[in-house]
Amino acid sequence: MKLIREEVEAVEVLVEEKAGKKHFYIQGPFLQGDIKNRNGRIYESRILAKEVGRYNEEYITKNRAMGELGHPDGPTVNLDRVSHKITSLKQEGANFIGRAKILETPMGRIAGALLNDGVTLGVSSRGMGSLTQRDGVNYVGEDFMLATAADIVADPSAPDAFVQGIMEGREWVWDNGLLKEQDVQRVKDAINNAPVTRLNEAILEGFHDLLMG
Repeated sequence: MKLIREEVEAVEVLVEEKAGKKHFYIQGPFLQGDIKNRNGRIYESRILAKEVGRYNEEYITKNRAMGELGHPDGPTVNLDRVSHKITSLKQEGANFIGRAKILETPMGRIAGALLNDGVTLGVSSRGMGSLTQRDGVNYVGEDFMLATAADIVADPSAPDAFVQGIMEGREWVWDNGLLKEQDVQRVKDAINNAPVTRLNEAILEGFHDLLMG
């Protein structure tokens, strides 16, 4: 499975004031279906609808749908970087409109201060799934699974090289209920470049490196 992230710029900032205290929310299209995005991928809206249904049931309704401030490099939501809680995610046509509340966490306070001073922020969905190429376009597979519907990012308009750098040659696999990263290309190179007499040794070395991180 690949780590897949998509950035969306068009989010609206909402402010609610209670007892003299401001509460910030962000709202907008967190996921977009049936169009080729600028990363060259297409999410069929039927696949998104199925996964959003699961995400709503298992995360949003149970107050477990959180996102981070910044660009995480894996599928796990890190509690020390959580900045907001996603409170709703609903389908409108081929898009899925989300709403998130900025939390009173350390990262949430940073995000709130930025929003309060008028800084423009975007959101980035983060998920796992396979990619299948059809007619020169990468289609996200039926196994797509959301890690979070929205992280908050400062540079949604130019993340392509960064995202590609993270994704290239990387695979994530389930291991005892946890997603673990495997550097597949490094193991392949070790095998392909080793002399025949050292093939078994190269294989063992490659997998030892993976295990030791």
